Amino acid sequence: MDFSNLHTILRSLYDEMMPLCEDMTGVAQGIAGLGALFYVAYRIWQSLARAEPIDVFPLLRPFVIGFCIMFFPTVVLGTINSVMSPIVQGTAGMLEGQTLDMQKYREEKDRLEYEQMMRDPSTAYLVDDAEFDRQIDELGVTEVGTAAGMYIERGMYKMKKAISNFFRELLEMLFQAASLTIDTIRTFFLIVLAILGPISFALSVWDGFQNTLVQWICRYIQTYLWLPVADLFSTILAKIQVLMLQNDISELTNNPNADLDGSNTCYIVFMIIGIIGYFTIPTVAGWIIQAGGMGSYGRSINSTAMSGGRIGGSIAGGVAGNIVGRAGKLLK
Repeated sequence: MDFSNLHTILRSLYDEMMPLCEDMTGVAQGIAGLGALFYVAYRIWQSLARAEPIDVFPLLRPFVIGFCIMFFPTVVLGTINSVMSPIVQGTAGMLEGQTLDMQKYREEKDRLEYEQMMRDPSTAYLVDDAEFDRQIDELGVTEVGTAAGMYIERGMYKMKKAISNFFRELLEMLFQAASLTIDTIRTFFLIVLAILGPISFALSVWDGFQNTLVQWICRYIQTYLWLPVADLFSTILAKIQVLMLQNDISELTNNPNADLDGSNTCYIVFMIIGIIGYFTIPTVAGWIIQAGGMGSYGRSINSTAMSGGRIGGSIAGGVAGNIVGRAGKLLK
């Protein structure tokens, strides 16, 4: 499953749904026009009743909002997206750079682990088929037991590596799924806010609903920031993995007998932390720009993430420790 293509599909979905804003423009213009009539009439009547001069400048507010409604996709959405898109591109570039470094160091670590095991004849046959065949051919007829033990040890080693790779790929898939979940919810929120945005602008013309305009802008920007915050979170986790890989490479280079089982366990722990941390992104985005009305959602998703993270972490840790421990005993 290529998660990058799914994220691209969500970007395309947002672009494809934007023309639907125009369908709401006519309705919003009617609501805003009626609201503007009452807005202007009330203030003119209030000034005449108090025998005060009419202040024209506040009366321009409904007309400016009406202009924004008429050209909502271009004036409002286009302006906000143009201002915010460099932030998304910048964080995406940071993430891409760290991801490339992580892939490079992971390949270097795998190569050093292979060379370390190849230097020791007692472990070379576990990772190299040619070395395994050579050692089997050198055994005599009387050493059938030794050959059988080599077959068993090689099979157990492959099973241990397969189990380790399975858990790593499972957690990486869950990590990508958490990222896709946040991006999907973000896209849904943005589409709803964009399509119904003209209605929010129209209602803000009416007295008592003026705060609707500011709240809509705050919520749209806050939701838009979910993606940059997610990219920054992924960048931090990728940097941690790069530092761990660099430490493993240093150990393999300086210590021929280095044991990296603890490092693999730390990698699993950080992946679990990353899965839980992804669901705190709405809260972090709320720290950047405050928007009312979304706090209950943030609390719900955070509590769900913490509960799921505790359960998933305990299950994954227990199962992984049990299986790897049994595999280690069999290898010994």
